[in-house]
Amino acid sequence: MFDLFCKGASLYGPFWNHVLDYWKQSIEIPNKTLFLIYQEIKKEPKIHLKRLAEFMECPFSIEEETSRVVDEILKMYSFENLSNLEVNTNGKFLTREAYTFFFRRGEIGD
Repeated sequence: MFDLFCKGASLYGPFWNHVLDYWKQSIEIPNKTLFLIYQEIKKEPKIHLKRLAEFMECPFSIEEETSRVVDEILKMYSFENLSNLEVNTNGKFLTREAYTFFFRRGEIGD
């Protein structure tokens, strides 16, 4: 399956070309395309959450940062929290995969 995926034989088309297009757009028009890398987000989530807020033209205020709003958002949208929500633990897609199929461990290299 991995070899087929690398060759572009996947449900959503050639993955590498898809990602490369977004990466190129993030360089050519950085104010319109934000390219995020999971491994970098996992290493420094606060920095990347702030980057995302700035990109969306909604940066955190000093008051929000000092009152730990950033930390609360990171906690609320953490892998642990989202993967345990009832909506993500019950049910199946039309393709019959369980919703839990898309949640593994949330770790780099998994």
